[in-house]
Parts: sequence; structure tokens; C-alpha cells
Amino acid sequence: MAGTKEIKRRIKSVKNTKKITKAMELVAASKMKRAVASTLASRLYAGYSWEVLTSIAKNIEENSHPLFTEREKKGGVKANVLLVLITSNRGLCGSYNAQVIKKTISFLKSQNINLDPVRSRSLEHESATVTSGRPASNGVDIVSVGKKGDVAMRRLGVNVVATFADLSNNISLTEVVPISKFTIDEYILLHYDKVLVAYTDFISALNQKPNIKQILPVSKTELQDLINNLAPTPGEVGVPTESVGREKSISYLIEGDMNTLIGSLAEKITRMQIYQMLLESNASEQSSRMVAMKNASDASGEMIDDLTLVFNKARQGNITREISEISAGMASVS
Repeated sequence: MAGTKEIKRRIKSVKNTKKITKAMELVAASKMKRAVASTLASRLYAGYSWEVLTSIAKNIEENSHPLFTEREKKGGVKANVLLVLITSNRGLCGSYNAQVIKKTISFLKSQNINLDPVRSRSLEHESATVTSGRPASNGVDIVSVGKKGDVAMRRLGVNVVATFADLSNNISLTEVVPISKFTIDEYILLHYDKVLVAYTDFISALNQKPNIKQILPVSKTELQDLINNLAPTPGEVGVPTESVGREKSISYLIEGDMNTLIGSLAEKITRMQIYQMLLESNASEQSSRMVAMKNASDASGEMIDDLTLVFNKARQGNITREISEISAGMASVS
């Protein structure tokens, strides 16, 4: 059994660790509250905007605009896919990063992408770095939003064509512009046949779900699924349950060139999709971090209790031994 001094030192060390994790828990809780409020508040606008695009898309020809055109590959040739992977820049957030990276790896394997760990590749990060102009032939390329996903994909040897890191905790629509512009431009230039986003849906503080959704070409089915998923629960930021995901047909009178309007609207709403997914992921990250730090604080408390019990037993043993030695000394004198 360790001496009492060593046990006291360990107790002090664990108490100091608990102070740190408790502080991080409180900070994460504050950030989570703001992130969740932003996520829930934006769902109403996102739902309405996607409904507008879905309603207009029903009245246009399938191949009237590049952003709505499905590109078919013939002769067994695989489609080129651009996957936007949203992760965090930092760790200490439980399984948040691991889950969305695992989902991405499963998707890559389903596309028969060869994953070879590359340990020697340089892993330098900048706030927005474009590393390649053209995709690898017949494969999947990654646009990483967040350093954790960038590191994971590069280590697996996946082609990362752009990295966007160091987004603020309070994500603004302005920060999304470079990401959406890059993805839309690459798609319009025919470098890719599909653009997908791997992100984490925020369900509750204890429940987050990794997802992969198609944003380009604009899919009516995907949009309707997103609208249905945005249906709020009663009482959330004062939004009535019927306000999103309703079955209502609205007719729009469109003036001017249809393709110009559709193109402009599709680009703006694609940007809104990415923005909403970033908000969902940010809320999930802060929730996971708060829960992880709470679990760490609770574990520290349990460890302190266990060490205190060990300390008391050791101290009691020392006292008993000293009393025995005194009694033996007195007996020998007498």
C-alpha cells in the first residue's frame, strides 16, 4: 500500500484536475446554450427557404439548370463525389468526432475507396486552404471543415482538396460563403457529379446523430427529408409545431428569366443548407463536450472518494501500528 504522503499527493492532483474539468464543463454548457439557441432559431428560416425551393423545383424541367441536373455515368464508371466533412478543431468532446468520422469511413468503404494510412504526410492547417484544383479520377475527395476530420482523412490517404478551419464558436453566414462557393464552383465546373455533407444532427444534449446528406445536385427528396427533420418540438424557441414540414402547396408568380432565378436561389439555399449543418454540428460538439467534462468531473469525484478511503485505511493502520509499538515498549519496560 502506498504511503499516506503519496496518497495525499494523488488526492491533491485529482482535485486540481476536477477543478479544470468542472470549469470546462461550465464553459461548454454556456457555449452549448448559445449554440442550441442559434440552431433551433435558424431551423424555421431554413425550413421555409427549402420549402420555397422545393415548391419552385416542382414546376421546372429536370435538366433546366446544372444545380438540378443528375449526372449519369455510363459503362460502370463511378461518379466523382465531393464530401464536405464537418468536425471540430479540438478534442475533449466525447465521441462527437469519432462518430462522424466513422460514418465517413463507412461511406468511403461503400464507394470502394482504398484507405491506406499515410503517417509521413505533413499536417499543416490554415483557416482556408485549397490544395488541389481537380479531383482524383473516379473517387471521393474531401473538403474538411475542422482540423480533426482533416487529420483523420489525410492519415487514411484520402484526397483532401480543401481545408476550412478555425471557424468561430458563433458561426455566421459570412463564414459559410467560402465553403459554399468552393463546392458550388467545383460542381458547376463538372469536377464532381455529387456534393455530399457529413455532419452531426443535434437531437438533444445527450443524443446526436451523424448523417451524410446530398446537397448538389439539388434533390427534391433530400430537401423534403431535411424539411421533415427540422420540424420543431412544442415550446422550442416559441416555434409552433405546424410551422415547418407542413403539407401545403404554394404557387409562385415568377418574373424574369427562370434559370437566372433558379440558379441564384439554389446557390443561396445551398449555402443555407451548409450553414444549418454547421450549426447542428456546433450544437452537437458543445453538447458532447459538456457531457464529457461532466463525466470527467464525476469520475474525479469518485476517484477522490476512493483515494480518501485508502488514505484513511493507511492512516488507521499507521496509528494502530504506533499504538502497538508503544504498548510493546511499555510492556518491555515494566
